[in-house]
Amino acid sequence: MLPYDQYEQLAEEAEMLPDIRDYDSVKTAIEQGKEELVPSEVTFALLDKENPVKVWREYRGLTQQQLAGIVGISTPYLSQIETSKRTGTTEILLAVAKALRVTLDDIVFQADN
Repeated sequence: MLPYDQYEQLAEEAEMLPDIRDYDSVKTAIEQGKEELVPSEVTFALLDKENPVKVWREYRGLTQQQLAGIVGISTPYLSQIETSKRTGTTEILLAVAKALRVTLDDIVFQADN
């Protein structure tokens, strides 16, 4: 027989086990460079619907000219993407995402439905 208070303690600890495993997994991924911590400023800017290409470019410490050079497009073209005057082709957006070390989903603006 197990006292009820000990049973409750064991049940609570068992519920926490998946969370602990998830934490350990993410912590390991961060240490191995497979995941990164993103500052709250970046998260809040994205939640405030700022252009994700601009947000990520600034977070990575790149100028428009530097990013445009890496991607192989003109600075005005990148500027138009950042101001949503142009959407950019899938090929260009994939190159931008790769240069910023994010996924395509991270930089494609998703308007509210």
